[in-house]
Amino acid sequence: MPLPRSQGMYPIQKVMSPSSFLSQDLFAEANKELLFQHAPLSVRMRPSSLEEFVGQEHIVGEGKLLPRAMASDRLSSLILYGPPGTGKTTLAHCIQQRTKAHFERVNAVASNVEDLRRVIAASQNRYVTTQRKTILFIDEIHRFNKAQQDVLMPDLEEGHLILIGATAFNPFFSLTSPLLSRSLVFELKSLSSSEIITILTGAVYDKQRGLGNLKVKIDAKALEFLAGTCDGDARRALNALEIGCLTTPPGADGSISFTLEAAQESIQKKQVVYDRDGDAHYDTASAFIKSMRGSDPDAALYWMAKMIYAGEDPRFIARRICICAAEDVGNADTRALVIANAALQTSEFIGLPEARIPLAQAAVYVACAPKSNAVYLGIDKALEDVKAQRAQEVPAHLKDASYQGAKQLGRGTDYKYAHNFEGHYVDQAYLSVKARYYEPTEMGEEKQIKERLQKTRRD
Repeated sequence: MPLPRSQGMYPIQKVMSPSSFLSQDLFAEANKELLFQHAPLSVRMRPSSLEEFVGQEHIVGEGKLLPRAMASDRLSSLILYGPPGTGKTTLAHCIQQRTKAHFERVNAVASNVEDLRRVIAASQNRYVTTQRKTILFIDEIHRFNKAQQDVLMPDLEEGHLILIGATAFNPFFSLTSPLLSRSLVFELKSLSSSEIITILTGAVYDKQRGLGNLKVKIDAKALEFLAGTCDGDARRALNALEIGCLTTPPGADGSISFTLEAAQESIQKKQVVYDRDGDAHYDTASAFIKSMRGSDPDAALYWMAKMIYAGEDPRFIARRICICAAEDVGNADTRALVIANAALQTSEFIGLPEARIPLAQAAVYVACAPKSNAVYLGIDKALEDVKAQRAQEVPAHLKDASYQGAKQLGRGTDYKYAHNFEGHYVDQAYLSVKARYYEPTEMGEEKQIKERLQKTRRD
């Protein structure tokens, strides 16, 4: 005989009246409204449609693929990639407002495989029962490892799950190839100063979501300062605007004057987009090297300053200068590598901020030096021959003859000691098969090397 439910055999389920459900919905809606009112300005001002969206015309402009896909509700999986504050989450929010598909959002930092499987299982059931697809928005998707990304693959293949991933890291390095092959990758660019000013101006005068009820009188120079120092990050600019306005006492007429001084205080130290293991790091280092190679000391100093300001290890900068001195200056100015190496040793000894001075001296010297990559080309050509062709045997007269019995084996026989001849040179073969790897240029000191080799090289 079954036990009564009150004795715990069966879970007790409380039957709720329609009025209870109604009160819960009203409470949830009120709570949502309260959270929105206290959300940061950058969240409150988030557009809900592409008509309000500012910037990224190469993605959301008239006739572009993404707006067309949204209008027809025919989205495929896509990856939104770009610097912070450029509109990745906002674009996902616009899609959420427009699509007929069910929308789920997770953050890769706080989620795991079990969370993904619950969303996927619900997506499968939803598609079977209602034929309604599910869009899964994963913020910071680069945080998922390969196994977590692979969990998504079967359902993306079946088509009932559509992925929208947002990341500030290059997806071609942080995401798996199968996931990328099933997704469109949209790269968002840093917003221009004029676009930031448009966003800030809208926030100042918006009475429902923005600061319109505060009667803010904003200085044009303050707007320009925020737009210039936020590095194309709309979130950072809006948050600085909000903190500046909320902490500035109103005047006698009740209005708030947001001046240049208030803007400078609200943002403090400028933040540059620079991550130690991401695109900004490698792109900036690449620009630094190419500026030295291209003989532009001003550009070299700027990119080096950006790396120093962002907290880059001075040894990393010094190593790049040494590489450039050997690869791009070479024998056109043999002092370049000496100065670069001195800057490396000095920077390790004294550290920042003083290390910036010898590093700058070396970078400017390398940038201004005559250029030749003949040595670099020569060693790579020799390595290619060693790799691709049969290895040459050392000629008998060049082999080691320092041990007993070497002469009986013919080692070192007929070797000519160069210093015993006039000019400390003697015509002698040093390769079994003749090859030419080093082709000196006429740049700087290398011109003299070329002239000397023309007299000594065997034709």
